Amino acid sequence: MSLWSAVWIVFLTGTVATSAGAAPVLLLKRLPDRLANHCIALAAGVMLAASVCALLPAALDEASRRLHNAWSTPLTLAALGFGAWCVAWANRTFPHEHQFKGHDGRGNHHSMSFLLVTAIALHNFPEGLSVGVTIGAEDPTLMPRIATAIAVQNLPEGLVVAMAMLSSGLGRGRSFALGVVTGLIETAGGIVGAGAVDLADGLLPWALAFAAGAMLYVISAEVIPETHRQGMSGGATASLLAGFAAMVWFDALFTT
Repeated sequence: MSLWSAVWIVFLTGTVATSAGAAPVLLLKRLPDRLANHCIALAAGVMLAASVCALLPAALDEASRRLHNAWSTPLTLAALGFGAWCVAWANRTFPHEHQFKGHDGRGNHHSMSFLLVTAIALHNFPEGLSVGVTIGAEDPTLMPRIATAIAVQNLPEGLVVAMAMLSSGLGRGRSFALGVVTGLIETAGGIVGAGAVDLADGLLPWALAFAAGAMLYVISAEVIPETHRQGMSGGATASLLAGFAAMVWFDALFTT
């Protein structure tokens, strides 16, 4: 697949899908907390399945095919850990505001809209990266599988993000616009990933593992704690499992 085709795909999965998800903010007054929680957890389940059932196996296969020695698996897992560490470092360094968890990062002398967008950007960049790095995969089904997963989870995520902006006091138009911005950030992540792999094909196994680790960190450290609040853990777990099962089923249909 050409680099320009990959850029078009990450634009569709990132910016277009997130914008479509955010569009209802122009009509809705609010999104019930419990429904928002289910949406976030469902998206997390899709991300989890994409990471462990598609990205990581592809990384292991690519590493084994290229290295032909016992180091392929440890090096792949090291890249996975490095991806998680990078997102953890970004979370500790850049100031951002979660809708329910509150403030994270260094400093809080920014506007609420900036802090909320930064929080989503820290989630969305790895999601876009996960699509972009599949450009050079041996398996031609990998990019459409990951792209579909990310696009599907961006629909509820875009809605929740835009409604969070609205509930923080921003107007409808600005809330939608900031939702679109978070989609553009995801597209930027995809372009970075695709560009890196296109320039250096040898990065592919480690880039795939890096993206999987980054997404797994976001799910474990950010999304799950955010959804397990105020007695909502049972419903959130059910929604996460539903998203995970749906993605595994889709993946199985796509690869058979």
